[in-house]
Amino acid sequence: MIPVSFDYTRADSADAALAALAEHGDEAKLLAGGHSLLPMMKLRLAYPSVLVDIGRLDDLSYVRDSGDHLAIGALTKHRAIEIDPLVAEHAPLLATATANVGDPQVRHRGTIGGSIAHADAAADHPSALLALGGSVVVRSATGERVIDAGDLFTGFLESALEPTEMITEIRIPKHTGAGWSFQKFNRRAQDWSIVGVSAQRVNGHAQVALVNMHPTPVRATAVEEALAGGASAADAAALAAEGMEPSSDLNASVEYRQHLARVLVGRALTEAGIA
Repeated sequence: MIPVSFDYTRADSADAALAALAEHGDEAKLLAGGHSLLPMMKLRLAYPSVLVDIGRLDDLSYVRDSGDHLAIGALTKHRAIEIDPLVAEHAPLLATATANVGDPQVRHRGTIGGSIAHADAAADHPSALLALGGSVVVRSATGERVIDAGDLFTGFLESALEPTEMITEIRIPKHTGAGWSFQKFNRRAQDWSIVGVSAQRVNGHAQVALVNMHPTPVRATAVEEALAGGASAADAAALAAEGMEPSSDLNASVEYRQHLARVLVGRALTEAGIA
């Protein structure tokens, strides 16, 4: 399908992009890699009247060691994160999740900020962000704030971002040497997860997140609480579908997704050494 007509402007700085958002409000959308937004526009699920192109803002593309966390610019390409030595050392879960995004063409063009802002319940980055206890820095023309990952995803394809805000940085706490696992079940390598799991050991405790098991990416709190109470990995994994509202589609029924969640969480806990 062809998107509805729109105006196009290319921002030469973050401030210029924020000024355009302030001017046009929810009629404007930011365009970076375009791999999330453009399909939505073609399906008429998004129909902005103005596209603000921020794809050439090099100052928002970086991976930096910021002491107790990694700071990743929102316009950092997936491929850059996938092969970055700092990410490999301090957040290997994120590196692996990123390596599972789409295909090489997508990873060389798409950005982490665009992927997270899209808030897709089946995407790969959100579960890693939740399991790692990450956060995002967002800016508007009037200021800056930090949103914890647990507060970011609010509904189906909806986030806590205001129409005049954009993500400028992703912050990932360092988990050097800690157990982790990324599990993804799909039909083809480049597809969205039918169910996906990220698990990370954080200060001796498990943080487990699921995608495509709820209208939003979500922490598996029943699993985490069971483990904190001394349950075995197998017993905790049996609770993976508790509190979830998976959908049924051409790829899987509700019951099949629930089964996959239990199996994949069990594998993730075993691989991460969490019990």
